[in-house]
Amino acid sequence: MISSLRGTVLHASADHVVLEVSGVGFHVAVTPDVAHTAREGAELFLHTSMIVREDAMSLYGFASRDELEVFGTLLGVSGVGPKSALGVLAGMTIDQIADAVAAEDDKPFRKVSGIGPKTAKLIAVQLQGRIHAAAPAQAPVAHAAPAVVDQVILAVAGLGWPERVAAEAVTTAAEGASEADRGSVQTLLRLTLAALGPAQKAGERG
Repeated sequence: MISSLRGTVLHASADHVVLEVSGVGFHVAVTPDVAHTAREGAELFLHTSMIVREDAMSLYGFASRDELEVFGTLLGVSGVGPKSALGVLAGMTIDQIADAVAAEDDKPFRKVSGIGPKTAKLIAVQLQGRIHAAAPAQAPVAHAAPAVVDQVILAVAGLGWPERVAAEAVTTAAEGASEADRGSVQTLLRLTLAALGPAQKAGERG
């Protein structure tokens, strides 16, 4: 089974992406939110579910493990197939799904293409206690490219700071820098030296 993929986006449309992983292109069905964030030539990581049937093998990809788990839970409801489950996640957040299930409200599920009134009611009833609101997402931490970081650490260490101190300073500088600044060795080095300051250098060396 293929449980995750990390690769380069070769193509992105409204309902799928093609990821190249080690020279192989994988067609992955995704929600519009994932498709809109995918950029051709950029790296993308997806949690995936592989559906194997007699006539086809399909991959469905999600930005988070929570979405993947909800997808699997939806597939456990009679009458809900992969496309319908993906449609639910395309039209509703995990919190909205959890709230609808908690209230046994089947109306939001009826709006999903391929889900009729009977199936919508089954979703609202059968998922009781099985779907929970997602934990609040933490803001992503900005990171510079490893090659840039390594060069800056070496440069700072060459000026007399311990590598440990240099590494911590680079991380701090990268978190407050723009994406363009994080990609420039010269700029990130300047920001790192500014974060260190002459007083800290003297203290560490002394």
